[in-house]
Amino acid sequence: MSGSEVTFTQQGMWVTEQAAGGGTAYHMPLIVHLRGALDTGALLAACAAVVDRHPALGGVVAEVDDELRLVPGAEVPVRRAAAFPADPPNDVPGGSPGSPDHGPGVRASVREEIMRAFDLEKGPLARFTLFETGPERHLLLFVAHHLIFDGQSKDILVRDLAAFHNGEPPPPLPGIDHGRAERDRVAAMLPAAREFWKPRWRDPGETVVLGRALRSRRAGEGRVLRFTLGPQVPSVPGLTRFEALLAALHARLLGYGNASVTTAVDLSTRPEQAVGHIGLFVNELPVASTPSGRQTFREFATALRAELREVYRFRQVPLSRALPRIRPHAALVPVSVSYRVRRDADPVFTGLDTSVEWTVFNHGVRGALHLQCVDGPGGLEISLRHDPETVPDAARVAEDLRLLLERATDDPDLPLHELLENEWVPSPR
Repeated sequence: MSGSEVTFTQQGMWVTEQAAGGGTAYHMPLIVHLRGALDTGALLAACAAVVDRHPALGGVVAEVDDELRLVPGAEVPVRRAAAFPADPPNDVPGGSPGSPDHGPGVRASVREEIMRAFDLEKGPLARFTLFETGPERHLLLFVAHHLIFDGQSKDILVRDLAAFHNGEPPPPLPGIDHGRAERDRVAAMLPAAREFWKPRWRDPGETVVLGRALRSRRAGEGRVLRFTLGPQVPSVPGLTRFEALLAALHARLLGYGNASVTTAVDLSTRPEQAVGHIGLFVNELPVASTPSGRQTFREFATALRAELREVYRFRQVPLSRALPRIRPHAALVPVSVSYRVRRDADPVFTGLDTSVEWTVFNHGVRGALHLQCVDGPGGLEISLRHDPETVPDAARVAEDLRLLLERATDDPDLPLHELLENEWVPSPR
């Protein structure tokens, strides 16, 4: 029953759930579409093998000797749902359950499964459900609570699932106690982190977007708008694509009337010994700037890059540890970004044509506006999740950001005030 110590992020998430509830904002779904003659028994056995390989999937939070620990919990369900003969899918590869690519029965059942609540103390905190959506067509839905799962865990789960399905089980993983190791690392860095954040952190107050003051830092019901940028946007020499994206977001918020800008970013805390392990290895930290319309985009982005690199030095230390008087919130500030890179093609399931939806919407949002970004072989996919009450015109926000990114890619030496003008004609590429 002893289990392992929870990490600081897990502890903060647990406290937030107990205090206010996170709705579905902490639900992390992904979908594998499978087309062909599927051996359902073999696939479900592969799901069970993945659960055996990764103990975190079967964990629950328990109070042991006055401390929170992740202990073995209820069995992770791996089940086959009913077929939907009345809901033949359109002939669209990789169709999303949130679009017309599947019939209403499939979409409703997938949505219901995504939104089904988790019990952090009784579990389970993860589940697999296999849906038959048509002749030789299946949809495997996996949903986990963020407390035991993160973005990189998605890649690990699908990779291991394909390996077990293909009869090529991966080698065993060494055990880790990430919570205890994290506490040792954080204790060593804490004095410097406190000095770093003391002059930098200010209560975020409000962020103005399209004339509305965003203040929400809670978790609640959300809406989503998706768009994709091609492999060449953003592309600014001397900057990573993430740095260019974050600089464009800060510049866009300047254009909305914010003299100073603070956004939160999700940073990986995954240590080398946790490579290949499923779990939660993320820390959310604030990044602040004071953009000037006279700066060129390159100048501003380079300065923001330098600030980011300073923040990276303390990525292992939660802000609540460095500044313990901060009240817990689902989001540090109203606007936040998560970004991860996927350079590999989707794993191959032998004998099947497969595709993976990596950013399936969970119907929730943390804060008022959250950009979930996956930078993959096909470009930068952005899932703009928003509170519909405070950000009703998400399409305008997405278009404004996209246009600014294209302008900055085309000429990063334009001043910000010119990049933010309404009229702009791109030069030939």
